[in-house]
Amino acid sequence: MPTAPSLDPTVARLFSLQGRTAAVTGASKGIGLAIAALLARAGADVIGISTTMPAGDSDARRAVEASGRRFTPVATDLSDRAAVADLTALLIEREVDVLVNNGGTIRRAPAADHPDADFDHVVEVNLRAAWTLSREVGRSMLARGHGKIVNTASMLSFQGGVNVPGYTASKSALAGLTKALANEWAGRGVNVNAVAPGYVATANTDALRADDDRNAAILARIPAGRWATPEDIAGAVLYLAAPASDYVHGTIIPVDGGWLAR
Repeated sequence: MPTAPSLDPTVARLFSLQGRTAAVTGASKGIGLAIAALLARAGADVIGISTTMPAGDSDARRAVEASGRRFTPVATDLSDRAAVADLTALLIEREVDVLVNNGGTIRRAPAADHPDADFDHVVEVNLRAAWTLSREVGRSMLARGHGKIVNTASMLSFQGGVNVPGYTASKSALAGLTKALANEWAGRGVNVNAVAPGYVATANTDALRADDDRNAAILARIPAGRWATPEDIAGAVLYLAAPASDYVHGTIIPVDGGWLAR
């Protein structure tokens, strides 16, 4: 059997993160773990951030180091502004080239009964932390003349959802923030974009997938006929983090199996 030709060097360069450092929040599991692993496979050293990120062994460390890249674990509660400030200082010191604001949370209750504490907590984690990290790390990127910021938005950046007013508000605002930062920074070498995952098979959606009626209803709405995997989302993030997307600014890419097209 003939040997398969090697990948075209131009194509390889367009998706290479060789020599770059990427920071990923929410990196301990699910979508964030898949993103950290794929960015490492593309050549990036990874700073993996989550509330419970272990200093020693972890799935994220194993995934990154399996690609021969350096892994730095950071345990940070994104709802704690002082902790987020400490995190920004570290990321600036490390001269992060790619910032992935993936960490997030959700609280469910009908709007008429939704506690202010739940609303505030979700907005703090999903929006305020992403804003602070983007502003501070973005300033460092602007000084160096290059950088990529990728936010994890949501289908609820486009739709209203039910029983999740804080989550919808935060993810809608994150989409707007993505565009606002891109307007200011696109001409200065910094790309700001977002991905909007559809229904993804992670631990957070175990209950939905275990409910036969809900699972069937969701699948009936998805033209692709399946739930996304975390790796599906990671592929879009890699594109937005890599040179291939150098002329892409202020966009929110749905990775939803066609959900929004229905």
